[in-house]
Amino acid sequence: MLDVATKRPRTGEQDAVPWGPKGDGTVIEVVVESIRVNMANYKRVVMLKEKSSNRYLPIWIGHFEADAIAIPMQKVPVSRPLTHDLLRAAIGALGARLERVAITNLEDETFYAVLILNRDGKNLEVDARPSDAIALAIRAEVPIYVEDKVLDTAGMVFEGDEEREGEGRQREEATPLDEGKLSIFKQFIDTLDIDLDRPGEGKQ
Repeated sequence: MLDVATKRPRTGEQDAVPWGPKGDGTVIEVVVESIRVNMANYKRVVMLKEKSSNRYLPIWIGHFEADAIAIPMQKVPVSRPLTHDLLRAAIGALGARLERVAITNLEDETFYAVLILNRDGKNLEVDARPSDAIALAIRAEVPIYVEDKVLDTAGMVFEGDEEREGEGRQREEATPLDEGKLSIFKQFIDTLDIDLDRPGEGKQ
């Protein structure tokens, strides 16, 4: 069972890297920590975790989207290519490769993402849903990034993790959640219980 979450600012400039073609900010690398279920309504949420800290980013996803992420992470064999397998193959057949994906914005409680493709040395940016971007990144084994402004707005640190992270150094002062912008998260955060998929952090 997850503890109560609190929002906390980005842990350090060393965690951020320059952003891509259109962005003017920085991004932070994350991994898929788990896929969880809200026990009140059985909706799924994918939990992204910063690689270098205990800050999490929860994103609502649908049942089929959760399966699309969990299947390659659990290495479940499939008899025929699924949609994201087909997309990955199509990208390669067209002479491009997926370099990375990024969650770039949060507006009206909706997350936005992009795929960064490379073709003949030129980067191409394609809009995508976060769930599709994550599912494709796992299959292609490429990094997943989140723009720092998104993590500053919606990133969460759970009490147990915050205490462990604080050992050996001075704990940063927690900032209260923005109830207006993040009301969708508060509705489920205390009811997350079932862990559908808990792979290792380095597995994407």
